[in-house]
Amino acid sequence: MKLTVSQQQLAHGLGIVTRAVSPRSTLPVLNNILLATDEGRLRLSATNLELGITKWIGAQIQEEGSITIPARILSDLIGTLPGNNVDLTLNTRTQTLNIHSGTSNFDIKGIDAQEFPPMPVPDLQSSVELNIADFKEMIQQVSFAASTDEARPVLQGVMMEIGSNEITLAATDAFRISVKKASLSSAVAAPVKVIIPARSLSELARIATNGDESISMVVPQGRGQVIFHLKDAEVVSQLIDGKFPDYNAIIPRSYKTSTTITTTEFQKACRQAEIIARESNNVIRMHIQPQEQGPGIVEFSSQSEERGSGEVVVEANIDGPELLIAFNVSFLLNVLDVIATPNTVLETNADNTPGLIRPVSDDSYLHVIMPMHLG
Repeated sequence: MKLTVSQQQLAHGLGIVTRAVSPRSTLPVLNNILLATDEGRLRLSATNLELGITKWIGAQIQEEGSITIPARILSDLIGTLPGNNVDLTLNTRTQTLNIHSGTSNFDIKGIDAQEFPPMPVPDLQSSVELNIADFKEMIQQVSFAASTDEARPVLQGVMMEIGSNEITLAATDAFRISVKKASLSSAVAAPVKVIIPARSLSELARIATNGDESISMVVPQGRGQVIFHLKDAEVVSQLIDGKFPDYNAIIPRSYKTSTTITTTEFQKACRQAEIIARESNNVIRMHIQPQEQGPGIVEFSSQSEERGSGEVVVEANIDGPELLIAFNVSFLLNVLDVIATPNTVLETNADNTPGLIRPVSDDSYLHVIMPMHLG
């Protein structure tokens, strides 16, 4: 292998694929990045056997070849080189990669590319086409609600359901549920129902740029994998096996009190109350108070025995009876951060039943949040 590549493009590509490198693997090759010539471009790949990321970058190729190089050494080194071209030359006999740029010259020992796990090649004839901007928004509005508890792997995933011309993503950690629906540009040939690790989708959202035309998604039969193909990148992820909770059974279908608040005011009140609440299990109380004349008010309060207490009052349009209810303020901020509409509505029934949060005039998204004990 002998080629020349832009230092900036190589550093950018390495920054993308290193997210899939296994930091604690007993297989040395999984600590490495695969560099391989591929139809006139340089292909960079990394995998931890659950998540794999491939990035293609332009290169002037003189000789074909491939090698795997320790990820950290390669990334750190390329990042320190001047922003010019980098020459890569492989000595196949010693499996050593020579890296030359300007006055810098390094020889890095690698591992034979044959030892690197093969990355699956998607059959794009059977792909589902997803709009990049829409799908990234779906991921951002849902993935944060997935669990980080390794003891419950199913809840670490996002349920994806595709039927006819609609796609639904749902995630829950048993304390909250996020559900987002969107239309597809064309109907799918067969329905899809899979659980994808939330981390894999978050990496996809990070990699995908709105400059890409679309994402092609392929779920190969019987492989337990999903592949997302972009113009110059691919993400392959293992699927999570198991039964996802019936989240529809938990979503409230009616409410007694509906509270509509300006989204920015809702966020501001939560951020202020959080300063005290974070010292006391993140609990904030919302005292929803309709008024006989004019708009109602919501009093956000938090209290800590060691730090003190605080209240923030916000005007709101309230339909229904007065209610005092407590929530995890971090959970409230998580959902408010992904709502883009000017106003947000909170629908509640009692202080011990879930609340439903949704953007006003956007029926495609909803978030269910369990209340906390008032104490």
